Amino acid sequence: MTIVYILAAILIFGVLIAVHELGHFLAAKLCGVRVNEFSIGMGPLIWHKETEETQYSLRLLPIGGFCAMEGEDEDSGDERSLGRQGFWKKVVIFAAGSFMNFLAGFLIILAVYSGAQGFLIPAAAGTAPEFEERNGQTIQAGDIFYSVNGERVYLYSDVSLLMSLHQGQPMDLVVLRDGEKVELNDVTWGTYTGTEGETYQGYGVYIARDQIEEANLRTILKTSWLNTIDFVRIVRLSLQMLVTGQAGMDDLSGPVGIVSTITQVGTASETIAAAVENILYFGAMLAVNLAVMNMLPIPALDGGKIFFLIIDEIAMKLFRKKIPEKYEMAVNTVGFVALMGFMLVVTFNDVFKLFG
Repeated sequence: MTIVYILAAILIFGVLIAVHELGHFLAAKLCGVRVNEFSIGMGPLIWHKETEETQYSLRLLPIGGFCAMEGEDEDSGDERSLGRQGFWKKVVIFAAGSFMNFLAGFLIILAVYSGAQGFLIPAAAGTAPEFEERNGQTIQAGDIFYSVNGERVYLYSDVSLLMSLHQGQPMDLVVLRDGEKVELNDVTWGTYTGTEGETYQGYGVYIARDQIEEANLRTILKTSWLNTIDFVRIVRLSLQMLVTGQAGMDDLSGPVGIVSTITQVGTASETIAAAVENILYFGAMLAVNLAVMNMLPIPALDGGKIFFLIIDEIAMKLFRKKIPEKYEMAVNTVGFVALMGFMLVVTFNDVFKLFG
């Protein structure tokens, strides 16, 4: 079954990249930009259809696709070229790929949750015996977790995730009790007594596992949306930890690491149905990850292109002159080389972890 999960991981990658390019393609068409070729897959051509202005292609390798717009990589005299379009049309076209990835993530989660019977509520089941003495007040059974260290709790899984980010440090909690916010500041990390008399290191907070919200159209849509937003936060927190040094290169994963993770997720599942559900969930998280990462203001990424558009607009307003295209090309080239170098290091790290 391992080879099946590896192929599934490659397929997920390919589909998400193709969806990203589809976003650029649809936006370009809506904005009146000429698209020379739209391809599903990469490599040798196995099928194509020519229309008046666009070649639709199917290529051999299912690892993505591309949308070749007129004037995207070089200057063009065509009035419908990308370079001849206004600021907002370009922004829409560049942002459309990430929008489609975000939408794909939401729709995948929606599909996963469509068969759910109910959703766990992020509620407390009380606290350890030592909690009130150490913290001056307690959390009552039935209190709803509202925030952990300023981060809003949307889902049941948020509680343990957000608490785990601050292990060993005091933590600020806000819970809802009868609709009113109750603040617990500087909740102490230490040795507490568990529900069965065992001792453990933690915050002494028990999380309920028996409070369930019934699944219906409203709760399925709400939970799917909140889960999608949660994925965005996970990317933000990961980047924040990387910048502050809380996470290092060993914590990053490239394509090889992600394929390995999807394989592990699949093989760890008890049934085929559970494996499909878990892999789809991971695929949704990956889709949102791609959406967010592509919008970072890094040269060669969509966010970098939008950043340059903004700089160009500012230059036009201040100096009545755009930044020379050769400088943008140079920065994009350096950015692309740096990005590929970074991906190479991450991939090497993935392979080392896999076989080391």
